[in-house]
Amino acid sequence: MIKQLRVDDRLIHGQVALMWSKALGTKGIVVANDKAATSGMVSATLKMACPSSQRLLIKSVDDAIRIAIDPRGKDMPIFMLVDCVADALAVVRACPGVIGEVNVANVGRFVAGEKTSVLTSVELTEAEVAAARELCDCGVPVFHQVTPNDARSDVAEALYQLA
Repeated sequence: MIKQLRVDDRLIHGQVALMWSKALGTKGIVVANDKAATSGMVSATLKMACPSSQRLLIKSVDDAIRIAIDPRGKDMPIFMLVDCVADALAVVRACPGVIGEVNVANVGRFVAGEKTSVLTSVELTEAEVAAARELCDCGVPVFHQVTPNDARSDVAEALYQLA
């Protein structure tokens, strides 16, 4: 089961590797990212950032979905990472009943073009705002929480404020 699907444009970094994996009590991290899955350099960097206590898989979004819905992993607590809201939406749609929650944490800083600030550390393009609205309608809790010690903010409420 995917305990948390986190949207974070840095994928694995200190907060994720140390704080979140411990707070969630996961045994494995799955990075669902097409670029990371095909780039040796990106993959090597993510492997260096992952704590030895976590099993790390770096897969394309489609392959990560196959892993998420594989019944052999239903009892294994997994932390999944994507770098954009559109990929989070794709995973949630393809994995009904498998995703516990979605944390839209850090996204948009590295994306060119016009963006809207939705929450602290969340800047979305028009297409990503639309994807975030759809994500909030998928029946899975969707929130913003940078670290486990921070209060959760409701993403749907933040998006409503934009309209």
